[in-house]
Amino acid sequence: MKKIIYQFLVIFGILGCCSLFTASANASRMRTPIDWQKSSETGAYPDLAKTPDLWLKVSLKHNRTYVYSGHKLIYTMYSTAGKFQKDPASGKVKSVTPTGTFQVQPTRGDWVYNPNLKLGANYYVSWNGDYLFHTVVTGPDHRYIKSEAAKLGKEPSSPGCVCLSVPDAKWLKDSLPTGTKIVIDN
Repeated sequence: MKKIIYQFLVIFGILGCCSLFTASANASRMRTPIDWQKSSETGAYPDLAKTPDLWLKVSLKHNRTYVYSGHKLIYTMYSTAGKFQKDPASGKVKSVTPTGTFQVQPTRGDWVYNPNLKLGANYYVSWNGDYLFHTVVTGPDHRYIKSEAAKLGKEPSSPGCVCLSVPDAKWLKDSLPTGTKIVIDN
């Protein structure tokens, strides 16, 4: 019995080591310095159509969007979402980006523009009505606002959507299946 328990612990230790290695290997693929015109990782994008148990987690505080296959992290993107503001009702500071669990909706396209905010973006996919994953923001002239793009992966800056690098946003627009679970977390 002790031999079986020992073998289990050795196998468990090895598997735990491998999962830690996978997470650190993923971190080592992150592009530095951050470049909003390039993919967040230096490796190839995973094929989302063939990814079992696909879901995304957006960490508002850490300015990252994680792509998972079940419990396995398969891709990390630099992101920036809603600014943090004091909630008048609760007195707590929270993001203007809604938190919770959502699903990717079928609405997607190459360019979107909000005349009230005088902001646009390329390559969008909806996850909660008017909330989107999209590129860093553009002005009405379709040109990227470089001062806002420089905040990618570093600080919240959007009025609520999740901004990504240009290639990352295009990849999600083109390949993220409708119905995919999205978890938005502070």
